[in-house]
Amino acid sequence: MYVKRQYGLGMIVKWTSTALIISFLYSSIVTILGFYLSKYHNVNISLAWQPLSVLGIAVAFYLGFKNNASYDRLWEARKIWGSIVNNSRSFGAQLIAYTRGNDKDEIVSEIIHRHIAWLTALRYQLRLEKEWEHTEERLNNVFVPNICELYYTKLDEDLMSCISDQEFETYKNKSNIASQILLTQSKRLQELRDQEYFEDFRHMELQKMIHSFYEDQGKSERIKTYPFPRQYASIALWLTLFFCLLIPFGAIDVFMDRIWLTIPISTLIIWVFHLMEKIGDYSENPFEGTYNDVPITSIANTIEIDLKEMIDSESIPAKTKPVNGFLM
Repeated sequence: MYVKRQYGLGMIVKWTSTALIISFLYSSIVTILGFYLSKYHNVNISLAWQPLSVLGIAVAFYLGFKNNASYDRLWEARKIWGSIVNNSRSFGAQLIAYTRGNDKDEIVSEIIHRHIAWLTALRYQLRLEKEWEHTEERLNNVFVPNICELYYTKLDEDLMSCISDQEFETYKNKSNIASQILLTQSKRLQELRDQEYFEDFRHMELQKMIHSFYEDQGKSERIKTYPFPRQYASIALWLTLFFCLLIPFGAIDVFMDRIWLTIPISTLIIWVFHLMEKIGDYSENPFEGTYNDVPITSIANTIEIDLKEMIDSESIPAKTKPVNGFLM
């Protein structure tokens, strides 16, 4: 996620530089061809701008719909992880307040570290690539194009810093490690209730928190595994492309007496429509690890700091900071 005040114009132009160059070359070719045919062969290849503008309005409305739907997915993902932050803090506070016994500190520390392990497993699972994501544009030196190769190596290291080796071995062959960690957490809370570390009412409250974590995980997985409907995304792309192909022909009709203005005006219009389509396209997948996704690594780091400070841990991590304006 970009966290500076605004993207610079240079960054936006660089992001869309390929489309900008292609639109300039295409507009130039059409304009030169129109000038040549009109002057030397009395052939007019222009299109009336009025019906073309109606098509442009329709495309703009469709892109607006797509961008709104894409933003909804992005904002929902952020709200889900905001819920994880709030519920994690509440879970930690309840554990500290509810648990009793001489070894209370050790037990609370165990459960909180297991919760951090769940956060770690969940964010790794959400970073796994899907074929509809823009995996070729992940943040450099952070998420490689095929992050699956790192999943069972880097994840192992991070999990083993939170839970015992014996417990870790029980998860290695599971398809959804995060879900299994919550299952272990639930079983452990029941064991503690049976040993009377807390009473029934408080045990039920803690189990409700486990339920809320399952809900947040399921909501995140729904966004991750169910893509923005391809029919809407594809139609938006092809309508935009078709409209952009016609723009120079309509511009020739408008700038017939100053035909060379067709090149910059057509290039600008094509670039604007391409930019609108691309913004929506890159907002569809908020967990893909690119520049505009939800910074779940940073959010998980914030939760870990809060929880470890609650138990006065000696291994509190440093706060994740933006790199070149981007927060992971």
